[in-house]
Amino acid sequence: MGYAPYISCLHLQPLLISLFVVICGFTIIKVFKNHIIQKPKLPPGPKPWPILGNLPEMLSNKPVFQWIHNLMQDMNTEIACIRLGNVHVIPVTCPSIANEFLRKHDAEFASRPLTMATDIISSGYVTIAIVPFGEQWKKMRRIFVNDLFSPLRHHSFQHKRNEEADNIMFYVYNRCNNVNDKGLVNVRDVTQHYCCNVTRKMIFNTRYFGKGRVDGGPGPEEVEQVNTIFTLLKHVYAFSVSDYVAWLRAFDLDGHKRKVKEGMRRMEKYHDPMIEERMKQWKNGAKSVEEDLLDVLISLKDDNNNPTLTIKEIKALTIELMLGGADNPSNAVECTLAEMVNQPHILQQAIDEVDKVVGKQRMVQESDIPNLNYLKACLREAFRLHPVVPFNPPHVSSNDTMVANYFIPKGSHVLLSRHGLGKNPKVWSEPHKFIPERHQKSDGSMLVLSEPDLKFVSFGTGRRGCPAVILGSTMTVMLLARLIHAFSWSAPPNLSSINTLKSDKGGMLVEPLVLEAKPRLASELYYN
Repeated sequence: MGYAPYISCLHLQPLLISLFVVICGFTIIKVFKNHIIQKPKLPPGPKPWPILGNLPEMLSNKPVFQWIHNLMQDMNTEIACIRLGNVHVIPVTCPSIANEFLRKHDAEFASRPLTMATDIISSGYVTIAIVPFGEQWKKMRRIFVNDLFSPLRHHSFQHKRNEEADNIMFYVYNRCNNVNDKGLVNVRDVTQHYCCNVTRKMIFNTRYFGKGRVDGGPGPEEVEQVNTIFTLLKHVYAFSVSDYVAWLRAFDLDGHKRKVKEGMRRMEKYHDPMIEERMKQWKNGAKSVEEDLLDVLISLKDDNNNPTLTIKEIKALTIELMLGGADNPSNAVECTLAEMVNQPHILQQAIDEVDKVVGKQRMVQESDIPNLNYLKACLREAFRLHPVVPFNPPHVSSNDTMVANYFIPKGSHVLLSRHGLGKNPKVWSEPHKFIPERHQKSDGSMLVLSEPDLKFVSFGTGRRGCPAVILGSTMTVMLLARLIHAFSWSAPPNLSSINTLKSDKGGMLVEPLVLEAKPRLASELYYN
């Protein structure tokens, strides 16, 4: 009996030795494999801090987009990896790599990140542009493509767009004939209100929430709404620390949450009463004909003849539609006109083209757009050189993926740099010069504003590209064509040239464009 423990230990020793040998063997094999089989590497980037990643650098370098571009330039790379908290942020400035993301791997990068601002603006992700990939996005995409922005719907709303094009001519005519203004016109004010007027007319069938102004300009309600729209757009994908460290959202350290919520309250103040009243009209039979996009949204039915959309979805969509139609066309027209005034020969060539196509006995119409190729070349150059935002909305990877021989982890935020793509010196000669001729086709065939090869970004591409490209292109070309056809433009008397420097907040000119305008057509053409 006294020898039993000793005998047991003697039996266990060989087992322990064998186990030790096996563990050591597996360890040696693992180390060997790690040395022999190279792990896939992330794109180059700054060394991250533990837990925080590169958040300290992000917070100390403003504006963030400029810090990112400077990093990439210093590293001499067209794709980078910057870790913010636990999120890998992947900026891209190379068109071929961008195409690999959005063509070869489009399905893997079709989602959007969950952020504080997008959650609030989309009312809990019930819209389309800023929601993650999934059934809700698929449902909204079908509605946008088939019901809201189909070619048939686009054609049926042409008269609404014409009304706003006529009205903006009337407004500019009154501004440049106003003695107190001395012929000076704030072009940014004109372009932004035109875009919002068109969108408002298409959604609500009205130009004004209030009484408006007798000169065709916006009333205080429209001014407040447009200012609010651009405040929300500024914050929708801002680099907020709480989007990378979720538990910080409760503290609103940068004040973004407060500004977004207040902006949404102002938007809802104008939208909600109109939507609720319209829904009552459809319910009680006072309305039965679709006259605008709101009517379309309310009238949609599923297979069981039940409403396709809830009132929450309708309210959220009207806000997203207003945001979507405001900044890109207005900025492109403002920047194009600024460059044209600085290079009068470009402005004159565009005027000559419009005069040849249209004459001087009528205003430009949408049917003229296919023949205005030089004008469209000027706008393409503005999209390239003066993008309205530094980056496209982020694309989120749904799986671990290899792109351009780099490892892109699941959950990464891929940012296509509008600045970097449009000014990539490997793609564009003299990238910082405004040269419309670079976009003209040798055979003279029709130009379009979109750029599917991502040599610059106008309206995006891929699954998350803009579903209203036709509308956005039409609004942009129509506005610029009307402005240069109906008025002559020059720098104010106290300026020799226009400042085309950008704001440190993104893509807009650092100062709103103010020009001297004079009518160049018969006065009766300016009146509605």
